[in-house]
Amino acid sequence: MVTPPRVEPSADGRVARALRAVPVPAALIVLVALSGVVLGRVYADPLLTRLMAGAAVGSVLVSVAARRLPSWLVAPLSVAALAGWTLLSLRLAAAHAALPGGLGEVTADAARNAIPRLLTAMIPVEPAPDTVLVPVVAAWLAGLTAAEVALRAGRVLLGYLPPALLYAGALYVVGPNADPAIGPTVLFAAVAAAGLATPGRRDGPAPDPVAGLSPAVRAAVRLRLVAASAAGLAVVVALAALLAPVVAAQVDERPVDPRRYVEPPRVESLDENPLIRISGWALNPDQRLLDVRTSGGAAGDGSPRIRLAVLSDYDGVTWRVGATYRNAGRILPAAEPAPNAATDEVRQEITVGDLTGRLLPAVPTPREVTGARVAYDPATGTLIRPEGLAPGLRYEVSSVRERPDANLLPTANVPAGDEVARVLRVADGAPEPVRRLATQLAESNGAPYARADAIATFLAEHYRVTADAPSGHAYPNLAFFLFGPRNGGGQRGTSEQFAAAFAVLGRLAGLPTRVVVGFEPKGDGPVRAADAYAWPEVLFDGVGWVPFDPMPRPDSEPRPVEEDFRPQPEDPPPSEVPAPTEEPSATPPAAAPGPGRSGGGLGTPVLVGGGAGGLLLVVGAVLAVLVAMRRRLTRSRLDAGDPGERVAGAWRELTDALRLAGHPVGPDLAAAEVAERARRTLAEARAARPGEDAATGDPDGAAVDELAGLLNQAGFAPGSVTPEQAERAARLSAGFADALRTARSRWRQVLWTVHPGPLRWRR
Repeated sequence: MVTPPRVEPSADGRVARALRAVPVPAALIVLVALSGVVLGRVYADPLLTRLMAGAAVGSVLVSVAARRLPSWLVAPLSVAALAGWTLLSLRLAAAHAALPGGLGEVTADAARNAIPRLLTAMIPVEPAPDTVLVPVVAAWLAGLTAAEVALRAGRVLLGYLPPALLYAGALYVVGPNADPAIGPTVLFAAVAAAGLATPGRRDGPAPDPVAGLSPAVRAAVRLRLVAASAAGLAVVVALAALLAPVVAAQVDERPVDPRRYVEPPRVESLDENPLIRISGWALNPDQRLLDVRTSGGAAGDGSPRIRLAVLSDYDGVTWRVGATYRNAGRILPAAEPAPNAATDEVRQEITVGDLTGRLLPAVPTPREVTGARVAYDPATGTLIRPEGLAPGLRYEVSSVRERPDANLLPTANVPAGDEVARVLRVADGAPEPVRRLATQLAESNGAPYARADAIATFLAEHYRVTADAPSGHAYPNLAFFLFGPRNGGGQRGTSEQFAAAFAVLGRLAGLPTRVVVGFEPKGDGPVRAADAYAWPEVLFDGVGWVPFDPMPRPDSEPRPVEEDFRPQPEDPPPSEVPAPTEEPSATPPAAAPGPGRSGGGLGTPVLVGGGAGGLLLVVGAVLAVLVAMRRRLTRSRLDAGDPGERVAGAWRELTDALRLAGHPVGPDLAAAEVAERARRTLAEARAARPGEDAATGDPDGAAVDELAGLLNQAGFAPGSVTPEQAERAARLSAGFADALRTARSRWRQVLWTVHPGPLRWRR
């Protein structure tokens, strides 16, 4: 048998074959890249689109280059190329976002947090490692799958499925945050149709599948093919007729935003209500919280106030930020300044010292943050660092400071309606004297600015600033601050009470108010706890938020509140009609029975004994009620709620024990600091009564540290605490309290058990 000679294709044939092989890979590259175009509409710049286009080109070309290799070898080669392109993409994104840290640290952080940060990021999304990782990997895998199915298996239509799913996923992630993607969608359909219409790669005419059959069989096969084609066409037409109205009806519908299913970053209670930290900072004025260096237009214009948080919600007990934080990049959404307001740019370099929590200080209103990953609430302008602050953290903030036109304030009105209902809401239960004071100040001053200024002036002229005033701004605390007796601790407070009282009185007078917590530095350099400050703000039409200063002037002596405000008595005054006088009687009154006479009533010893016995019964009943209420409080803390709440209750038992022992801890201390103070307090108590150690079970410092660790776990990893850990926390707190109580004298142990303090101390 003679083998026919092999005929080499001509140059023109090779070119024709190459051209026939190009359309399908090119169509796959365009289809995958269009997903990057659609998704890139919610990003701040085109970096993501370029990275996804690169992933589309790389994944398809790797499959084309390895088409002659075994199929099992293509996937490892493509995954290796994917790893290289992903690392390059993360490096470019990290450099673009100016993130600190090495490539390994950035990659690990992006791998842990890619999906939640992508769905909680603020629109427009900054191309950062954690916001580009998932789209780039998804684009590469879609291109790899499509190329293998369409090119190696020859199933072009089936190969379009991965790019189509990727495109649909991009549309879903964008949701209602961009205009309809009509242009990219039309182009996607056109490119897919062109890829299907291009003739396949053949060296000659296609063989006839029925060429070798008999005429009768050939006719039957062709009839079946025609019938199958007609049936398929009928099914397609029917589906189009049924689905077209449904699809058309969805054109004007608002897409679902997947971000509503993902919980944004959460903060702790101290970050939700930093107003309660003012009193703790006032007691430690030299604590170094920050270091600030100002540059730019405000460097020679004094030190601007640094804002920590804006508190807009008040429920009658606490002021809260009430923010919804979204992960943001370096560039924050620009808010339009108020009309006629002068603006200047402030650039600051801030280094964190002893400041704890997640709230990130910045001059309002921040526009750009470098050196720290942040989350932002545009409604209040509050920044947080989701990972928490750490000593030595250094970042730069560029802010636009607004200066309202003071000439517009006397005639400015205040807004109303649903848009400002949040800052006008007055919680139920406002004390009647507070309402009357707000009404009195509002009646005497008609214009909104005059009302706000009258409230600030009233507070500044009648109250005193003291650093040792207890924390608290609930309705009872504010009523005591405004009307309590001076010799009993009333009419004095920190900026917490002044700002909160102004905001509540303002809302009662019809003014939209909020409370801001921040710092008022003396200049560049350290910002200490003494610089911490709270101030109120009022919203005016056409002017914006205007800060007010209700604090007394230095060296001013406050006037008594009674000079300008007298609460109306609840009962009407007694009648001033003189009482009738008795006429003299001719018969002298009977003499009172002497000691030896028997009267009609009980004797004095009986009355005294009965009164003393009744008093003892009342005291005993009160003590029994206090003991029962204390035990019920302890049970509710340690047994009620989920494991995280029970751990928090065990921690409150520990802090109450410290307070009962005369060593209260401030709300500004971290759990580790409280644990250290608890160990020191217990050691001092045992040193005073060394014979009590054996009877107390001798809890060591490790037990207190373990309880602090469980508290941090419950706060930073909600839902991770197990019931066994909650029971362990209850035993640790009970052991510490018992040890601290037993180390005291017998009388103090009894007083410890019935002390009403834990029932009324602020939680």
